[in-house]
Amino acid sequence: MKRRHILLSAASLALVPLLPRLTPALAAGAETVDDSDRVIGDADAPITIIEYASLTCPHCASFHTDTLPQLKSEWLDAGKARLVFRHFPLDRLALRAAMVTDCLEKDRAFFGLLATLFKSQQDWARADDPIDALQKHARLAGLSEERFNSCIEDEGIMDGILATLEQARETYEVQSTPTFFINGRKVEGNRSYEDFAAILEDVQEDS
Repeated sequence: MKRRHILLSAASLALVPLLPRLTPALAAGAETVDDSDRVIGDADAPITIIEYASLTCPHCASFHTDTLPQLKSEWLDAGKARLVFRHFPLDRLALRAAMVTDCLEKDRAFFGLLATLFKSQQDWARADDPIDALQKHARLAGLSEERFNSCIEDEGIMDGILATLEQARETYEVQSTPTFFINGRKVEGNRSYEDFAAILEDVQEDS
């Protein structure tokens, strides 16, 4: 239990600015993608969008409900870009929710539950019993109650998420959510589709 409190305390430090601003070389390293990453889009797409987000972040929910659908249609499905999602939980509930989504092995199921949780964020995150509300969404995504309970207590999954958070905070100076790296270019905060597309077009020209 003591170890878990230490790990959860690390998540609470995610917004503390400790480092100087990034050099372009460090920012460029943020676009590296490995087999453990969750990805929408063609692996060979010329533009890689890395997103750091928290499942309890209203601005992240706005991006996923208002901006991502058109971004997916115009850029991801067209093979012009791919989106990599990485957890950056800002609180304990976001960490628990991230652990549950990471129990879904297939990217399609993962992003399906992710979309549901962002769309219904106000309902489950503010429920009297948010874990019970979270479990109901997870059940619809195919996680049994037994599997849900196992996932939400899995320290291995927790360690992986917190390691991603710490790398983002310490190496890439991620301080808030959502934060994006578009072919290494750092973009902070939610944007309208029009603003996001303009950034992508600029990056495309530079590629």
